[in-house]
Amino acid sequence: MHLAENLRQMLAILESERAALAGLDLERIITCADGKQRICTELETVAREDLDEECEGLLNAVRRMNEVNRKLRNMIADNVQARLGSLTGNSFLYAAPVERMEMMPR
Repeated sequence: MHLAENLRQMLAILESERAALAGLDLERIITCADGKQRICTELETVAREDLDEECEGLLNAVRRMNEVNRKLRNMIADNVQARLGSLTGNSFLYAAPVERMEMMPR
């Protein structure tokens, strides 16, 4: 498959992923992840020299959309953490436990 077509497909998958994230549609999120992995496997064979102006534009659009989706995933994870923290009374639900050091008398 041609590089530009792969990048167009990746962009479409990322747009679908953004909608799935917004709707918390787990099945669609997983389907998008599988599609992204498939296209990434195909893109591994592309050399940097194969990028023409159209492909560079598509690649930049894919990068931007991927970043938007990453931020959205992080916001969702932060929201879940905050809600779970409010239920447990612990706002650091995912944080590693901090060991307390006892002060030794001198």
